[in-house]
Amino acid sequence: MPKKVGTKNKRVVLLDAHAILHRAYHALPDFASNAGEPTGALYGLTSMLMKIVQDLNPDYMIACYDLPEPTFRHDVYKEYKGGRAKTDDALIAQMNRSRDIFTVFNIPIYEKAGFEADDILGTIVEQTKDLKAVEIIIASGDMDTLQLVDKKKVQVYTLKKGINDTILYDEKAVVERFGFKPALLPDYKGLRGDPSDNIIGIPGIGEKTGSILIQEFGSIESIYKKLKKSHTPFEKAGIKTRIIGLLEDNEEEALFSKMLALIRRDVPITFALPEHRWRERIDIKEALKLFEVLSFRTLGERFKLLFSEKGAVDEIVAEPSKPRETVDEALLKETAVALWVLRSDKTNPTLEDILQFANTDSFADARKKIHACIKEQKLEKIYEDIEKPLIPITDLMRVRGIEIDVPYLKTLSKEYHKELVRLEKKIYTHAGAEFNISSPKQLGEILFEKMGLTVKNQKKTGTGQKSTKESELEKMKVLHPIIADILAYRELRKLLTTYIDNIPDMVEKDGRLHAEFLQTGTTTGRMASHNPNLQNIPIKTELGRRIRNAFVAKKGYQFIAADYSQIELRCAALLSGDEKLTEVFVTNGDVHTTVASEVFGVPPEQVDYEMRRRAKVINFGIIYGMGVNSLRQSLGKDTTTKAEAQTFYNEYFKQFSTLAHYLESVKAQAARTGYTETYFGRKRYFEGIKSKVPFIRASAERMAINAPIQGTEADIVKYATIHIDAYIKKNKLECDAGLLLQIHDELVYEVKKSAVKEVAGAIKHIMESVLPPEETNGILFKADISVGNNWGEMKRLDI
Repeated sequence: MPKKVGTKNKRVVLLDAHAILHRAYHALPDFASNAGEPTGALYGLTSMLMKIVQDLNPDYMIACYDLPEPTFRHDVYKEYKGGRAKTDDALIAQMNRSRDIFTVFNIPIYEKAGFEADDILGTIVEQTKDLKAVEIIIASGDMDTLQLVDKKKVQVYTLKKGINDTILYDEKAVVERFGFKPALLPDYKGLRGDPSDNIIGIPGIGEKTGSILIQEFGSIESIYKKLKKSHTPFEKAGIKTRIIGLLEDNEEEALFSKMLALIRRDVPITFALPEHRWRERIDIKEALKLFEVLSFRTLGERFKLLFSEKGAVDEIVAEPSKPRETVDEALLKETAVALWVLRSDKTNPTLEDILQFANTDSFADARKKIHACIKEQKLEKIYEDIEKPLIPITDLMRVRGIEIDVPYLKTLSKEYHKELVRLEKKIYTHAGAEFNISSPKQLGEILFEKMGLTVKNQKKTGTGQKSTKESELEKMKVLHPIIADILAYRELRKLLTTYIDNIPDMVEKDGRLHAEFLQTGTTTGRMASHNPNLQNIPIKTELGRRIRNAFVAKKGYQFIAADYSQIELRCAALLSGDEKLTEVFVTNGDVHTTVASEVFGVPPEQVDYEMRRRAKVINFGIIYGMGVNSLRQSLGKDTTTKAEAQTFYNEYFKQFSTLAHYLESVKAQAARTGYTETYFGRKRYFEGIKSKVPFIRASAERMAINAPIQGTEADIVKYATIHIDAYIKKNKLECDAGLLLQIHDELVYEVKKSAVKEVAGAIKHIMESVLPPEETNGILFKADISVGNNWGEMKRLDI
């Protein structure tokens, strides 16, 4: 990474806006604001601007734009850039919106119809070349601008990959890379062409030969001048007769291609340094408002930190004459929870989020406004009865911690590392070469190029490379044994780096791991955790399950794990009122067997293992908003045709028609109001559901379908936690029982051995009584209780 360089010169950074936006669009995920506006390219641009400020410390920044009209190059060559796909609508929208970012950063914009951004950059360089106290750094997403490099007066700061890996080219660096000076780069393109711009060059001359010709003979004009005199110097330089013939036959093409590649320096614009340095007139408050609209939360924090380093932070949220008031920590925590209840998308709210939401510099005023909104939106039950009482319980979970068997993890580490090496060697044998298995690029080269493995409709990354994501590799498992080994390698490596080798270093002197549980950490209402994220310890494989054995009860105590059984499907029955689904739970039937019987049209006693497995996939897939294609993928594309998946889908909704109508009504309500509600009234907003971008709208619809179910489930678990805590306090059991973990639908308590049976019975009763049967049409929210000395080896307790 370039280091900050102190200089007495005025440093001007010229931004190739189109190139940076284009690179960011393809390098980053499909981010979107809460309102559904696509923002991935804008996020990358803003991140790049802040990186430029940190790395280069510019006095002035100037943005140069392409315009949609054809350029002079198109006038002389209709096929110029003809191979490029039509620009996505989402990128066009972000290119237009990017002007707002430059405005709040106080960055002037230069553009001219008929010319590209590169030509604007070249012209500004030309018009400033005689200013001795000015140095130029061009920030771009491609390499075309390297031809403008001039010693250290004009340098290029470009992206090697993604939007964070950058390199600063001066003239020496260009020569080291290409073997010739920057001014000869258009000549190089004239010979070898440029497929990205559809510049043909001389067919048959590639990078290596083009480089030799330029290094030995200079410009294209010089090459032809010498070639017409004699072939001998070319033959001595190792240029083959065939290449000499290509040169002689394509002089016009080479010169024409050079003309297309040459950046113009005579665009009819007049450049002048701005009157004020960019930082002097940046509108910090407007920038933060724009970040709020674009949902750039983390960037907003980075922005404030960046300017606090430069002494401007007092302007961000308060006037210099109004010092920030002292805020009580407990009140801040309560208000943050209240804000999250109001706006579930504002996870883990900070003081700045609270002030911004209320549009005030006063915490006291913000608190009043947020609580008034809670009352106005009828969210008192969620806040007062669930979330507020949960705050001290969550805090105590972190303080209490959980004991870790570190020697066990050390032993597991040795075993798993040994297995990792074995898998690594096996993969190398399959591939016939050693490579970095963790590198998507190298893995892709091995699988797709060297081994020729591919499947139909394989997804690609933003840069056009075939994806090696787990979901894509799963599609390829039948093609070669290497795929299964790579997936096993990835799982093992993740378990080691995230948990097995990481947790021992996080254990404190008391021998316990004090993970942080985040009450406001998700948009669904569920609890989250980090340092480490205990919610994500895998339990579907034996390799993952063994990690839980390291979580042990202290001497004289045991764990009680209380887990709601099939709570999501019970919530679906409760919310929808579906008669068939309700009957299954009222009669204590097997929901997956019942669904298999209905969907496959066989009596319950004839439902086999595979039918029940498929029914389970269908059950959970439907309530997660899964469509036919996704359903087929989950059922197994190799064993299920699209027609079969469609039949299962149709039959499910035919048999459970009330549930089908309910799910459609949820989607319709979200489209109409912008939010969904749980059984208890918790709201979750989906501004993306009104987006004009289809994939954003479809994603919001899928999440909206499941939101009331998942949110109701979260509310029930939290209600149970609060009531169990009240039971412990009422019976003065604080020293005998304490909550350690809340993992989705599971609560884990550490309980004195002498009190296990009594406490386990009470926990089960409380959990199953949160919603009494008279309020649920007879549906029992059943809880299963297990007991053990460690989290991985728990035995079911029949109570």
